[in-house]
Amino acid sequence: MDLIHGFLNLVAPPFTFFSLALFLPAYWTLKFFLCTLNSIFAENLAGKVVLITGASSGIGEHLAYEYGKKGARLALSAQRENALREVADRARDFGSPDVIIIHADVSKVEDCARMIDETVNHFGKLDHLVNNAAVATSKLFQEETDITNLRPIMETNFWGSVYTTRFALPHLKTSRGKIVVMSSVDSWMPAPRRNVYSASKAALVSMYETLRVEVGSDMGITIVTPGYIESEITKGKYLMGEGRVEVDQDLRDVEVSAVPVGSASGCAEAIVKSVARGDRYLTVPGWFRMSYVVKVLCPELVEWGLRLMYMSGDSAKEALSKKILDATEAKNVLYQSSIQNPDVKTD
Repeated sequence: MDLIHGFLNLVAPPFTFFSLALFLPAYWTLKFFLCTLNSIFAENLAGKVVLITGASSGIGEHLAYEYGKKGARLALSAQRENALREVADRARDFGSPDVIIIHADVSKVEDCARMIDETVNHFGKLDHLVNNAAVATSKLFQEETDITNLRPIMETNFWGSVYTTRFALPHLKTSRGKIVVMSSVDSWMPAPRRNVYSASKAALVSMYETLRVEVGSDMGITIVTPGYIESEITKGKYLMGEGRVEVDQDLRDVEVSAVPVGSASGCAEAIVKSVARGDRYLTVPGWFRMSYVVKVLCPELVEWGLRLMYMSGDSAKEALSKKILDATEAKNVLYQSSIQNPDVKTD
């Protein structure tokens, strides 16, 4: 058996590269043709039933508005009911003919089941499931004194999506519907202080790529990997110890540094268009995809650069990333809306 593996170790690399050289031109030509065709014959969203989790703010909020503009009927879910009511009212103003709100915590399996039941009982079907709810933290792994404090990140970001998907699956198969998965560029970038958050986003990619194979053509799955987009995270909202959620804009400056922050409305518009086309993947803004290429080709360089940027000071707020932001005053240009609206929504 070792001889067989030794032979394959020698043969597999050149065979793979030779095969790709022959296959890739035809493959990319076909993909371009199908992408053009899907753009022309994009899905009509009028009357579709769409469930969006984490819809009270950020990308989830603006997804409600974009789907509303297309005439979709909406079920909006979040933990903050007052903020959710405001979003529902605006979604109706944007054109949604029917909107319901569902107070739920996706980290609880019973709430996920109830979300699906309430949606289907009200509308009679489910066409799109948007798994958007998420929480973030920003702390070095070695600084976490109680490791169980990190559980809510995986329970919300990963299991919340998985629970909801499992209960929605029979209805989505019936409607030949679609699942939208909100991952992140952090799923491939090993940025310090995002350890378990990044792991939860990477787990989503692996989970839904596997599910895509399992369900085949029964439904579509679009995996979205946003970069820095206006949200409560880019306004400095983090999950701290013992389940406390706090706003720390200095720490936000360390994390985001001089990287431009995209608008939530523009991101939501791109997502809805991508889902209607039936895209498998979407990165917003698109240039963030190049970080994946660099990570694959030069992983050591990426790790060295991230350590230099984020780990160079005696504390997080003395990191080079924050010094660059402060010295250039780029904050006033690159994420002005996050400065103007520092307070996150609360009930």
